[in-house]
Amino acid sequence: MEPLQPDDPQTLGNYRLLGQLGVGGMGRVYLARSPGGRTVAVKVVRQDLAADQAFRQRFRHEVDIARAVSGRYTAPVVDADPDAPLPWLATAYVLGPDLTDVVAAHGALPEHTVRALGAGLAAALQEIHAAGLIHRDLKPSNVLLAADGPRVIDFGIARAVDGSRLTQTGVVVGSPGYMPPEQALGRPVDGSGDVFSLGAVLAFAATGRNVFGDSAAPAALLYQVVHEAPDLTGTPQMLTGLIRACLAKDPAQRPSPAEILQSLALDGTGAVLADWLPSSVSSTIATHASRILDLETPASGNTPVTVPAPAAPVSQGFGPAPTTLNTPGATAVPVPATPSRRRFLGIAGGAAGVAVVGGGAAWLLTRDNEKSTSASDAKSKKKRTQPVPEIFTTPPNGVAPQPLWHKTPGNDNLNYGIPPLVMGDLVVISGDQVQGFDLKSGARRWKTVELETTASAGKIVASGGMFFCGSGNYDGALVGIDAKTGKESWRTRLAGNLNAKAPLGADDKRIYGIAEIQDGDSTKNLTAIVAIDIGTRKLAWQQPRDEGTEGYGFELTVVSGCLVYTDGRKNLTVRDSAKGTQLWSKKVGDGATANKVAVHQNTVMVSGKTMRAFDLKSGDLLWTLPPNGRRGFEPPFIFDGVAYAFDYDSGVWAINTKTGKKIWMSSDLDRKPFSDNLVKVGHTLYAGSFFESGGIYAINANTGALRWTYNDGRSLDDSWRVATAGNRLVAAHGDELYALPTV
Repeated sequence: MEPLQPDDPQTLGNYRLLGQLGVGGMGRVYLARSPGGRTVAVKVVRQDLAADQAFRQRFRHEVDIARAVSGRYTAPVVDADPDAPLPWLATAYVLGPDLTDVVAAHGALPEHTVRALGAGLAAALQEIHAAGLIHRDLKPSNVLLAADGPRVIDFGIARAVDGSRLTQTGVVVGSPGYMPPEQALGRPVDGSGDVFSLGAVLAFAATGRNVFGDSAAPAALLYQVVHEAPDLTGTPQMLTGLIRACLAKDPAQRPSPAEILQSLALDGTGAVLADWLPSSVSSTIATHASRILDLETPASGNTPVTVPAPAAPVSQGFGPAPTTLNTPGATAVPVPATPSRRRFLGIAGGAAGVAVVGGGAAWLLTRDNEKSTSASDAKSKKKRTQPVPEIFTTPPNGVAPQPLWHKTPGNDNLNYGIPPLVMGDLVVISGDQVQGFDLKSGARRWKTVELETTASAGKIVASGGMFFCGSGNYDGALVGIDAKTGKESWRTRLAGNLNAKAPLGADDKRIYGIAEIQDGDSTKNLTAIVAIDIGTRKLAWQQPRDEGTEGYGFELTVVSGCLVYTDGRKNLTVRDSAKGTQLWSKKVGDGATANKVAVHQNTVMVSGKTMRAFDLKSGDLLWTLPPNGRRGFEPPFIFDGVAYAFDYDSGVWAINTKTGKKIWMSSDLDRKPFSDNLVKVGHTLYAGSFFESGGIYAINANTGALRWTYNDGRSLDDSWRVATAGNRLVAAHGDELYALPTV
């Protein structure tokens, strides 16, 4: 803060000026107090502009609109006199430094602070735009950080939505590096321009730098903004997609403030802004607030009182290029009469402390008057000891989330036919060796010796905290691996002339699969369906299969009380899982060779040239759905009573399982997804592409609309395989493993 100069006024309206905060493009900004003790920032127009009647008219119009902006995350207009000899505007003074000074003093801010900052700024833009204004100069120095959230200031070059102009045609006004491309090119700007600026501000907060470069030349920065992509290196993975969307060159591709707010604070800003600042920043704000409250002056005259300069200067001015002044050491500031902090506490009537609210910040003032402590700082330290819940950002449509982690398991090639298996907080992958990775961090917990997993069935079979595989010695033994340790904890060999293959399915009592029958005649290849009791490790039952239905053509689904499978002879068969008794079997043909089936309640769905449903208990045909001119269906997946299936022409269908009626059909996908791998979380379907160039597709389960596509850009000539667990999507691509948020 600078002392008042000889040419500075001592009062404006009912406000006595305390000192000069800064100088902007349209005038000076002062710290002032009302007779009642309210601290405000008074912005006074330059004398040459005050003499311009056209400017006064525009200024009056802006003041009228700005009065309507009175939300929580802007500094509200509390008074104004556009008809005074020197027109002025008073806004609430915010007890907090600006973002530029905070980053200069403390460096890049942590992710939870940037997330809260974005939520507050989005809410502020909603307030500003609802009043008919466009800010047009949102930048770090126009964002103040208060204890209870950010505040947007400086509407000096804001423009009413009706198009009245504050500048001449062709003149570009704004801050290079933060203004949107259309503003840099002198084109019309609407609210989406402020969204671009918001994205640049968040990137600055997260990285400590301007993501369009550090050139001091405005022309160079403007070129970068218009023609080059921002350098988002160092932005948090969960915020990168959103920031990139805000910085889209095309205004139509940017999210709205409402969408940003929803993605950052689904339950409102209150939750994300609780203890949102690092303790070091909170301490800076508390110190500054205490000094502001300590400003005193005699009841008359302009006797200077020496006040230490604030630790971080506060710019609450207006204009296209406001200047923050920072004078080290003590500053002599003429200040008006106002109740001292000591006197103020005396009025409290002997209370141990009193909460003083000013400019949107609350502080606890102690009785001994010697210390000022941020109440939220102590609360913050207490909360930091508790686990911080994960909050994932929902990116705007078209923007894929960034990976939470990425691992390359090494030289242990992954089994490209098997998606990852999630067991609790563990991800199991199959390849030259079976490996377990921590779901949250991606750290590898263990790796096993070589095991025989079931690539032909595209699965790893698991039950009761173990997963089951064939012995790596191919000796007909089955082994169970403890998922926590990766150690073998279960082993069995089938009795007599049975040689077990890797299992194909399991429930909580038994594992099921195929076993070869050794009868001494090498010309025959007989197989049996077998069940092994997990508890006793003994053969529970075996049932013969028809000759010629080899193991590779066998797809098994385990449902409550039943085994449902197709085989190489185009049969659909249902057996009792407890005894192996065949309930029914029929030829289904129609291109349904060894296709996976989907079961929901009493309905079994089989794909092929048509989609058909059969009664689980009787085998009766329930309904048939033709592909409506398309070439047929891939195997279906059923979630929450709705079947989802891809057709052979890259379309995706939602089908009513009871009636067989199409709910919707979408052809938004440009490449055929990997039909054997589809999962659903919330209202989103996730599918891995059969072609490596396709990536992962996120599809709106209610409409079929494509939300986003993620691709790592690696030419691995392999499909994507996906699995889900809670709020994570785990994906394997070639020998690469990723975890993304399910948003």
